[in-house]
Amino acid sequence: MQGISFSTYFSPKGREQLIQSIQLALDEDGADLTAEGVFSPEAPMHATIRAKEASLVVGLPLIPLIFEVMGEHCQWQAVVAEGSAVPAMTEVARIHATARGALKAERIILNFMTHLSGIANLTQRYVQALEGTGVRLLDTRKTTPCLRWAEKYAVAVGGGGNHRRDLAEILMLKDNHIDAAGSITAAVAALRHAYAPCPPIEVECRTYDDVREAVACTVDRIMLDNMNAQQLDIALPLIPASIEAEISGGVRLETIRTLAQCGKQRRADFISVGRLTHSAVAADFSMTLTGCTR
Repeated sequence: MQGISFSTYFSPKGREQLIQSIQLALDEDGADLTAEGVFSPEAPMHATIRAKEASLVVGLPLIPLIFEVMGEHCQWQAVVAEGSAVPAMTEVARIHATARGALKAERIILNFMTHLSGIANLTQRYVQALEGTGVRLLDTRKTTPCLRWAEKYAVAVGGGGNHRRDLAEILMLKDNHIDAAGSITAAVAALRHAYAPCPPIEVECRTYDDVREAVACTVDRIMLDNMNAQQLDIALPLIPASIEAEISGGVRLETIRTLAQCGKQRRADFISVGRLTHSAVAADFSMTLTGCTR
């Protein structure tokens, strides 16, 4: 689990957004008229959640939070630790609640757990591909709307790092900003004039001249955008150790190690990968409901 704690990972803003996403998920489902028609309000139900394939387990702390947002009481037990790697058919959690509450929560719990566990699984594979290179894996803002904090938490559990959670955390100058300002130098000067103290500035560089200009501005980080291995071998040594270097754009599991080894004496500090959140395959978890009476 890489030392990541669910309770401390989320800032107050992040927790608020997480609760809002749970509420939206519940609102999407609406009233469970089937369960309400079949079960009395007090009818009990036991539930068991299992990983149906080998997987990291991410999202267990969401179980009581989902019931809390529903206004339902539940007793639950985590059978394995959050972030654990488990073999197929491992029991990961037990829940005791009303039948109505368990049935309403079932799909919400599984949707979160399968999605977040899938992100952690894919992140772990990328992290393993980088072992020994000294380069850190980062995610991006290519996240599912309203699920950014949850998805970035899953990346962290999988061993990756978070790039930025919102637009204020790091000021990133992309091609549109630079083109509008007239140059990298002008864009950096505008930011430093607008904010005191100025947040960290990262510049997206498309050419070697872009890199040289960003270095002359002494920005905090330079992103080498969509450069191939040959271009990176030239661009990376242009960046002094005092400025962080990030590789980004089109990075795949099959290519990430080669890219991480570019630059010879001056390697990248980070490689950012949008696929961690926008292309992860959901892990397979199921919930078995038992012990219910009308």
